[in-house]
Amino acid sequence: MSTSIPTLVLGGSGYVAGELLRLIAAHPRFELTAVMSDSRPGELVAHAFPHLASAYGDTRFSSQAVIEDHVTHLPAAAVFSAAPHGAAAALIDALLSKAAAAGTRARVVDMSADFRYRSVQAFESNYRQAHAAPGRIGEFTCALPEHLATLATEHVAHPGCFATATLLAAVPLLALKLARARLFVAGVTGSTGSGRKCVEGTHHPLRHSDLYAYNALAHRHVPEMQACVRAACGAEVDIAFVPHSGPFARGIHVTVQAELTAAHDSAHVLAALRSFYAHAPFVRVLEQAPRVKDVVASNYAHLSAVANGRTVAVLCVIDNLAKGAAGGALQWMNRMFGLPETAGLTAPAPGWT
Repeated sequence: MSTSIPTLVLGGSGYVAGELLRLIAAHPRFELTAVMSDSRPGELVAHAFPHLASAYGDTRFSSQAVIEDHVTHLPAAAVFSAAPHGAAAALIDALLSKAAAAGTRARVVDMSADFRYRSVQAFESNYRQAHAAPGRIGEFTCALPEHLATLATEHVAHPGCFATATLLAAVPLLALKLARARLFVAGVTGSTGSGRKCVEGTHHPLRHSDLYAYNALAHRHVPEMQACVRAACGAEVDIAFVPHSGPFARGIHVTVQAELTAAHDSAHVLAALRSFYAHAPFVRVLEQAPRVKDVVASNYAHLSAVANGRTVAVLCVIDNLAKGAAGGALQWMNRMFGLPETAGLTAPAPGWT
């Protein structure tokens, strides 16, 4: 694997973009051509991300115009969008229009919510704003790589971090008809999930040594989860989701509970999970309860399960910035360019974070 693949990053100054840049720096094929930031054009990337200075010491953020110029001159480019929802669609639409006019090809993985829904109405009812590129919705597929063998569209909308952890736990239960289609989900996320801009939910004195729920039974990612379950296994599902803010920076822990369809024990459910994910290189099914520290800063997901003949609980931990966003997006892009799905993503978690 010697030929480099030109890579463009949109929305480049947030936490997800920083994680994506870290992963690209060590990737065997994807090579950063430019990273866009509307708020910091011309500024050194290392000023925004000092920990990336060794990889991008002289690299500066580019404007949208520079990114669009690149895409018209590159025969093929990998484009990652880490722009926020509501802004990503217009940026991507403009970029793809420029590529089409120039006869070049850009493959996009978007990490915002803009293309996760199959209709304009679904997006607008959930996010209370007009969709900026409704004509592009059909060009995107929203799914996890573990749940879709063949990609039928040019581009991908990566599910959100809570959705990623929930889907990894829930889809096998429903696809294998182990559980009834009413799920009770409790999830705990680190403060980086709220983005780089400091708000009350991420302010250290308020979050440190504390744990609290928010948007209980009203989180806007629930329709996304339901749509992804429907696409993955054809099941209509009711999801009662209660998210929590945890006193740590990175990671997600999700517990999915449901009523069993038959009197299964823990051993049966664990065996079913192992079989379902036998060919998923980043999913590990454990006997013991998974721990967030064992996956933080990696692209791995750890699952476990317990069942008592009536109820099943599947536990899942991921890193919200890696598997839940940048790592999962890179996993998709590997597949889109015919590379091994694991390329650049097999580094283990550092531990003791």
